[in-house]
Amino acid sequence: MDLSAHTPMMQQYFTIKAKHQESLLFYRMGDFYELFYDDAIRAAQLLGITLTQRGQSAGKPIPMAGVPYHAAESYLAKLIKLGFSVAICEQIGDPKTSKGPVERKVVRILTPGTVTDEALMDDHHAHYCAALHFDSQQWHLAFLDLASGEFYSWKTTDQTELQLELERFNPKEMLISTKVPKHFSLPGITQQKPDDWFVPDATHALLRYIKETQITEAVHIHAPKEYIPQHYLRLDKTTQQNLELLENLRGGTDNTLIDVLDKTATRMGGRLLRRWVIHPVLDIQIIEARQGAIKALLDHSKTPALHQLLRQISDIERIIARISLKSARPRDLVQLRAALTIIPELKTLLPHSNHLVELNNKITDFTTLHAYLEGALLPEPAAILRDGGVINHGFNEQLDELRALSCDHSDYLLKLEQQEKQATGLSTLKVGYNRIHGFYIETSRNQGAQIPAHYQRRQTLKNVERFISAELKQFEDKILSSQSRALQLEKTCYEQIINHLIGFVHHLQQLAKAIAEIDVLVNLAERAQSLHLQCPEFSTEAGIYIEQGRHPVVEHNGSKPFIANDLTLNTTQRLLIITGPNMGGKSTYMRQTALIVIMAYMGSFVPAQFARLGPIDRIFTRIGSADDLAGGQSTFMVEMSQLAEILKHASEKSLILVDEIGRGTSTFDGLSLAFASASYICTHINALCLFATHYFELTQLSDTLTHCNNVHFDAIEHGNEIIFLHQVKKGAANKSYGLSVARLAGIPHEVIEIAQNKLSELEESLSHV
Repeated sequence: MDLSAHTPMMQQYFTIKAKHQESLLFYRMGDFYELFYDDAIRAAQLLGITLTQRGQSAGKPIPMAGVPYHAAESYLAKLIKLGFSVAICEQIGDPKTSKGPVERKVVRILTPGTVTDEALMDDHHAHYCAALHFDSQQWHLAFLDLASGEFYSWKTTDQTELQLELERFNPKEMLISTKVPKHFSLPGITQQKPDDWFVPDATHALLRYIKETQITEAVHIHAPKEYIPQHYLRLDKTTQQNLELLENLRGGTDNTLIDVLDKTATRMGGRLLRRWVIHPVLDIQIIEARQGAIKALLDHSKTPALHQLLRQISDIERIIARISLKSARPRDLVQLRAALTIIPELKTLLPHSNHLVELNNKITDFTTLHAYLEGALLPEPAAILRDGGVINHGFNEQLDELRALSCDHSDYLLKLEQQEKQATGLSTLKVGYNRIHGFYIETSRNQGAQIPAHYQRRQTLKNVERFISAELKQFEDKILSSQSRALQLEKTCYEQIINHLIGFVHHLQQLAKAIAEIDVLVNLAERAQSLHLQCPEFSTEAGIYIEQGRHPVVEHNGSKPFIANDLTLNTTQRLLIITGPNMGGKSTYMRQTALIVIMAYMGSFVPAQFARLGPIDRIFTRIGSADDLAGGQSTFMVEMSQLAEILKHASEKSLILVDEIGRGTSTFDGLSLAFASASYICTHINALCLFATHYFELTQLSDTLTHCNNVHFDAIEHGNEIIFLHQVKKGAANKSYGLSVARLAGIPHEVIEIAQNKLSELEESLSHV
């Protein structure tokens, strides 16, 4: 592009924009961020702001749209949520001394996977940015949560396992090399980067991307840890959805496991609890350490006080990230200072169980740092640094002197006012100041003829005239100069404070991590007490044994007492065929089993009178489905794809939940597939399996399969009503209640009567076969 035809400001804009073609450029001009040309057109459409024009450049009007600087966060949040990246271009030069356009530069780039600003993030979830490379038949995946500094690296040759972990981490943004197949399904916003970015591995690509977007060193990022999926109970996306762990089937968070479990006091704790739900651990030592902490907290009289204290602690995990990236605001530092005030009392309130003592020991003494922040910041500093009012008195001697010079001018103004009144004889004369026009001498307009010749008119209002004298102008220059120098010095002091805090980043991260886990454990103790949960046991023997198990979400949200049920799966009974009417309790029974397993492996207590679990590596679910219209798949195809994943990847340590296989095809095809699948799971995979069905023919499997048994849920018909008992019983159901359920759902009586007659005909014809 030939820039010579454009105005100097537009030349500056195009030069900066050329380096950030993939981002919307927020170009600071005074109190606004402006967007020009294509960026302006796109932003106007996305944000619902006015598209206008500004003068001309190269002989053509300049399309322009802008947002106020002080209200930019809400607009930025919307753009980030829509998947856009935004380059923030600030004025770094002084307009008073600049010749031509004020010097500007991009200070950071906001992207969906690298935001750390509080207003732009979801408080409840980690914001992972991922990098993926494929080389020599091996996938290399790296995950980084910039807001916490967590960094993971993993290599695998198994594409299915790779897909599972991508779904589990659910990154907001992904960097991929050119060697990643184009057909591969990827979550989040995807950017392809040159292959040399991924040398020697994907972690290098992420670090390079962070350096490019943040324009500074991110000292809070940990060294990448090796991620080992086998250390966690594996939960694929289908299982997470079917069990409604974090989201319900409608995409909301109500009536989910996390909705019931999360009463955490801090945002850090809330995010960690979600991580525990999606990443239940398989290390029994870790689980038992958590159980021990929960037991100690349940027996501890000061646990409620501990919870209230935790509620006063802000999101220091993300504040630390902003300190590291030098984007922390005064409010962040005030919240950190408040948190450090609480730490000594927090340490004294913790009970002395082994794990809680370990966490307590990780919280180091921050007395000196707290004292530093007390001395550095005003008790209630301004929210932003732009206008000053942040640095405490006594922190910097030169700043105090400049402030004194700026503030202590009232005596001088009173003296000057009396002096000028006497010299001019103007009774209405007074000396004043406002931020727009500075210092002035004011008189009423009817005394205008008596104004001295050496007064220079500054402003004319309705009833008064305002002037400036040489003496007052000299004083004004001195005061405004001191204010300007004070503000600049205050900014320098703030940078000094941030640099000082950076030296404590790793200790503060350890503090944040310990507080988050303490919060989760206190929360789980409260939930154990409020929801009547019990501590589960673990065994090296295969199986699941549950006495009086309950579904935590159904029980919590239900208006009637929940009917608890037992379950036994072991080496002699690995497959249970479950029959009974719709709404009878089959699905709830299956789901509650999986939720009890997940909660137990989180380290939580569980909704059961007693539970003992053997080794479990993964939970699979095939529960309900809908057409995948976008993917061009029917209900039956979705069902078969999910079943195929189970049959391929389940092991003898897996828990499999199958509900109504084969409904999307003909009766005989469906029955045959269900029969074969149940047989295969029992004889070849040897997994623990709950298999719900309306095909009563499947109950015959118990006659031929050694490890298979039948259980059922009953109902009672009373007149035209049906009462579901929700109680599991041994053996197969002896009746279908399909027409009764249809009547309950409101199907017209005439339709039910026709169906009853047709059912009788079918039953009679089958009896003659």
